[in-house]
Amino acid sequence: MKMPGSNAMIFVGVSFSMFLILMTRTSNCVASGNSKIIRSLNVSQTTNKNQTIILTRTGSDNRKNTHSSDHASTSLVNKSTTAKTTVQSTRAPKTTTTASFHTEDLNESIDKHVERRVWDKRVQNEPLELECPPLGLESLRVKDRDLRASSYQRRGLGPHRGRLNIQSGIEDGDIYDGAWCARFKDQKQWLELDARRPTLFTGVILQGRNSIWSWDWVETYKVQLSNDSLAWKPIMNGTVEAVFEGNQDAETPVLGLFPEPSVARHLRINPQTWYENGTVCLRAEVLGCVLPEPKNVYTWEAEKGSKDDLDFKHHNYKEMRKLMKAVNEECPDITRIYSIGKSHMGLKLYVMEISDNPGKHELGEPEFRYVAGMHGNEVLGRELVLNLMQHLCSEYKRGDQRIVQLVKETRIHLLPSMNPDGYEMAYRKGSELSGWALGRYSYEGIDMNHNFADLNSVMWDAMERETDKTKLINHYFPIPEFYLSEEAFVASETRAVINWMKSIPFVLSANLHGGELVVTYPFDMTRDWAPHEHTPTPDDSFFRWLATVYASTNQVMSNPDRRTCHHDDFLRHNNIINGANWHTVPGSMNDFSYLHTNCFEVTVELSCDKFPHASELPIEWENNKESLLVYMEQVHRGIKGLVMDKDSKAGIANAIIKVDDIDHHIRSAAGGDYWRLLNPGEYEVTASAEGYYPVTRSCRVEYHHYPTLCDFHLAKTLKQRLLDILAKGGKLPKSVKQRLHQLRLRRLRSSTQAINRRRARERRARAFRR
Repeated sequence: MKMPGSNAMIFVGVSFSMFLILMTRTSNCVASGNSKIIRSLNVSQTTNKNQTIILTRTGSDNRKNTHSSDHASTSLVNKSTTAKTTVQSTRAPKTTTTASFHTEDLNESIDKHVERRVWDKRVQNEPLELECPPLGLESLRVKDRDLRASSYQRRGLGPHRGRLNIQSGIEDGDIYDGAWCARFKDQKQWLELDARRPTLFTGVILQGRNSIWSWDWVETYKVQLSNDSLAWKPIMNGTVEAVFEGNQDAETPVLGLFPEPSVARHLRINPQTWYENGTVCLRAEVLGCVLPEPKNVYTWEAEKGSKDDLDFKHHNYKEMRKLMKAVNEECPDITRIYSIGKSHMGLKLYVMEISDNPGKHELGEPEFRYVAGMHGNEVLGRELVLNLMQHLCSEYKRGDQRIVQLVKETRIHLLPSMNPDGYEMAYRKGSELSGWALGRYSYEGIDMNHNFADLNSVMWDAMERETDKTKLINHYFPIPEFYLSEEAFVASETRAVINWMKSIPFVLSANLHGGELVVTYPFDMTRDWAPHEHTPTPDDSFFRWLATVYASTNQVMSNPDRRTCHHDDFLRHNNIINGANWHTVPGSMNDFSYLHTNCFEVTVELSCDKFPHASELPIEWENNKESLLVYMEQVHRGIKGLVMDKDSKAGIANAIIKVDDIDHHIRSAAGGDYWRLLNPGEYEVTASAEGYYPVTRSCRVEYHHYPTLCDFHLAKTLKQRLLDILAKGGKLPKSVKQRLHQLRLRRLRSSTQAINRRRARERRARAFRR
């Protein structure tokens, strides 16, 4: 998910304020009477099973507010990825396949040095296994109507905002604040959940208020249960009422497990003490197992999630390798696994290729890619891509005609984890305890969503400087030299993906994120560094179509009754938005892909919850399955064809394909084949190449699920024919030599006449002045 930034001064202020908070951890909290407070227990320690304990576990220590930290990282990356480069030549750099990606053997073990670095045996590498899953405050399965409170300061701090990891807007005081905050500062305040059915409650996860202006969190709390919301019974710790440890900062999730699981319908969180300079504010998730109702068979069946037999769980790096290996062994004829590079810690960036002829680019067959896990803690995309591998394999074997056609006519590349280092950090904490930002960045602290070369500035600077617009290029913008240097602040993962983009002629792609429900399309960066402003590409209408295709087929996005995730209401935009109109993102992969390659790419924010619990994965697969498939099918929309030499019939590489009235060209691949994504309509298309006469023809795109064929046969220019003859050591025919001599004489006479006319004008001017 993209996170809106704030100014640098706010970032400094936030960091300094947090430093003061850390230096003053003790607070003059309200006394808790005779209740017994159970302190934190390291989950790696062994305990006596007969001893009654309250287990508290903290997640990531995310003390820097995400709004400010994102802006700071953006500023740092901009210094290394932005360059004042003038682009004035009509010739864009030639594109050639610079790398081949060899098939990976996943039977080979992971390098021992890498294993020691990534999985330290001295720390816990597996998340805590919870007896019951979260009920869904964060994922919005719990509806607003099921949350009540004793009081609240205003609507923006109402009980419906008391959800784990909910994010506030930039301005405090609106209706989208970052927590439930009680109106009064006393021990009589509570936040209540109605589970709607008998539930086995096992614990609570607490978080403070998300805000760049206020510091509020609850430090200790009690929990009460009820079956009718009238008579309440407290959770006990032996013979006394249990008091659970809460938060010591606003962002780190803290888990409080009950000594004994209890069955009830209603649960109340009752704050006892809070940060001394703040007020009673919290965000929460409740753990519980909803008990089945034997008489309600239909509800019980509906809760199973998906009928597809897929591996619905979270896969760490080792488990991801096993799953990809299993898919490859099940469908060896249509799959291949290769690596495009390594992460900073040495983990390979594996890609699953799915095609009827894996390992080769077939002439006329478009290349498609899904990229997930750019932010390591936004894990749903990773699991959906792994599920998609399994689904394509099984349905192809079953003979599903839609899948068979897709595999035979498309070369599909699936990268499930672009940031495996960040994922492993988030995975160790688990779905509910990793917080909002742990694992987002690379191991080096780089936000890869801002780490690609800023070609937007290169393009716009050239447009401002050049008066002759015909000299400007509009595609294949060169990467600034500084960005390619070793000193540039560019992640190894980013470099690997750029090399991948340049090596394969991708046509269409999607970048899978999490934390919101929206599809964004280029440009992602505003032209004048405004915080947000609609900044369309020349292909804006087609990008809007691509975004609409995914959003309209997604079961959650297309639900008109869904509530907003955090503070942006994308329903009024039909769940699509121009990326720059949301907030500016310099150095995004979408913009780089459009300006440096032929590939069109959008960003899909898949869910409100960045790290949904494993129990929610089947539902999320059903929400996104059709969207994933129908989006891939869009790679066949528009026109395609071959650009060939008229005489030899050989394909012409790097031929420029120009569509009238669309100021963005593309280029043919090494074999002369090209793909131009277009909406239905009539287009005048021109193909040109160095040494050839351009050819223009009319191409009509219909409302079909397959592209219009538009081939071009280019004839060599006379000059190119002569150069070819001379390059082969041949001699020019006598007739050609005579014609060249005549052309030279004609040019000489023309230039002489022009000189004489200029001199005559000068003489008349001198005579007139006398």
